[in-house]
Amino acid sequence: MSYPCGGRSHYSVVIVGGGQAGLSLSHCLQQRGIDHLVIEKRSLVHSWRTQRWDSFCLVTPNWQCQLPGWGYLGSDPHGFMVKDQINDWLAGFVAHVKAPAIEGVTVERVSRVPGTGERDRFLVQTDTGLYTADQVVVASGGYHRPIVPRLAEKLPATVVQYHSAQYRNPAQLPEGAVLVVGCGQSGAQIAEDLHLAGRKVHLATGNAPRCARFYRGREVVDWLADMKYYEMPVTEHPLREGVRDNTNHYVTGRDGGRDIDLRRFALEGMELYGLLSGFNGGSFELQPNLRDNLDSADRTYNGINASIDRHIATQGIEAPPPSVYTPVWEPAEERIRLDLAAAGITSVIWCIGFSPDFAWVNAPVFNGRGAPVHQRGVTNEPGLYFLGLPWLHTWGSGRFSGVARDAEFLAEAIERRKVGLRGTGSGAMEASSAPALRAA
Repeated sequence: MSYPCGGRSHYSVVIVGGGQAGLSLSHCLQQRGIDHLVIEKRSLVHSWRTQRWDSFCLVTPNWQCQLPGWGYLGSDPHGFMVKDQINDWLAGFVAHVKAPAIEGVTVERVSRVPGTGERDRFLVQTDTGLYTADQVVVASGGYHRPIVPRLAEKLPATVVQYHSAQYRNPAQLPEGAVLVVGCGQSGAQIAEDLHLAGRKVHLATGNAPRCARFYRGREVVDWLADMKYYEMPVTEHPLREGVRDNTNHYVTGRDGGRDIDLRRFALEGMELYGLLSGFNGGSFELQPNLRDNLDSADRTYNGINASIDRHIATQGIEAPPPSVYTPVWEPAEERIRLDLAAAGITSVIWCIGFSPDFAWVNAPVFNGRGAPVHQRGVTNEPGLYFLGLPWLHTWGSGRFSGVARDAEFLAEAIERRKVGLRGTGSGAMEASSAPALRAA
């Protein structure tokens, strides 16, 4: 193994993950003069290049793109960057940070070096060798394993199946109808992408909420920013930590931004169903809850707008009059079976999210569902942190808008602990003189 920076194997901090979160923390640590190493399994910020479809665009306005020392640089702050623009902007961030990073290296295990006390170092085992660190930050995100249900195994081999992370464009799919499973942000936007391309789309919905793109003369995000919604910590949210499990609201920034209204898609020929629950006898089995799913999404839509109405009234703001969304389409029946052959379905896109995989982190910091327990990224294992997770602290924690604040907070915590370790004499061996450890 070739170690960077003169063959070093010990660092004050090892950051696992070279996405926007890991690089944001690297920027903050460099400002404090804290030596560290970023270890990235693939390439820096790779997911924006490799796990997004061709027509992908941001659903939040460009002005919210505020990474440390690297805000949005274009001329359209209220627009929505498309995939190539996002990657160009991120490439600039990578060059700006100049993180001490190694790419193409997989961290296989993080654990304490056997010892006697809480100030012991961490052992970071990779597929190419070993490192030690006084502190470790897990910045690999929470979207590790694409979720594909076991019922997918029952589908005929002739049916092409992709997860949303693999979908690129309609031409990628064989001729015929497409079943999109899931109507969160990815599912709704991929269904729209296929629909606009003239493909016959069947959409199995879930409980995803939706929101307006524009309301009362402004972008809804602008209103919510004025209302300090994006500054609300998870500890003050009505759902508390439960909000981390919520599905994101579906909306789009495509073509300058607009609502996504599944009911309007239905008027235009898209077939809508309730939750997909099985596949038997050549047919998909669906729950009779389409009407409930649509009504629930609309209640959220109208509820957000109503909160904006109250803000406008309280602040005495002049704005166009309020409105309430009225359904443009209602399901005539709840269809609970969808015959694969009769519908001509030749491909399925699974848009039901990802599951986290932190099995490689050997520390008692996880709950029964495998999610890390923390306070703003700080765990009860001294020196072990998480960064870049949804609602780590606020709504923007897993996004371009909030990760800078979280990174700054952790950098301060890391610096305080580093000073404490220095004061106790722990970690006295200088990184530059540590032996180069190697895996057996």
